[in-house]
Amino acid sequence: MAAAAAGTSSSMAQPMFAPRSSTPPFSRLSSLPRLPLLPPPTSSPLTPSFNLRISGSKKSLSYRIKASSEDTSETSEVGEVFSNLKEKWDALENKPMAVVYGGGAAVGVWLSSTVVNAINSVPVVPKFMELIGLGYSGWFIYRYLLFKSGRKELADDIEVLKKKIIGTE
Repeated sequence: MAAAAAGTSSSMAQPMFAPRSSTPPFSRLSSLPRLPLLPPPTSSPLTPSFNLRISGSKKSLSYRIKASSEDTSETSEVGEVFSNLKEKWDALENKPMAVVYGGGAAVGVWLSSTVVNAINSVPVVPKFMELIGLGYSGWFIYRYLLFKSGRKELADDIEVLKKKIIGTE
């Protein structure tokens, strides 16, 4: 009985897929033409350049590093930023209020992020918000960017806003 069951199961185990080709998939890739590698653009004094030489089946890769005597370290810029921040902090008269404003801004960013994530969890609302955003973007482009008079008006509004923020108006 077990032999009969084994015989029937072996006769039923036939491949249900299309026959595979005799060539492995990677051998077909070797027939593609090889393209030369381009060196990366030179943007810093320590830029490696790559030379790829193919001779037969041997490949060699060489690096050439150009050194420069210029000191373009970013540590001096970071130091300047910190010194500027320290000067501005020392110039503040009401430091506790600045800390309260900074903390309030951090809490506001966290709270708005929480609200946006809650709105995104409702199924229909994110697509509706995208539609509103697209509509507003279209209106803004039509109102302020499409015509020369609108661009002039936008530039004037930005200047007035900058003057209000700086406090010269």
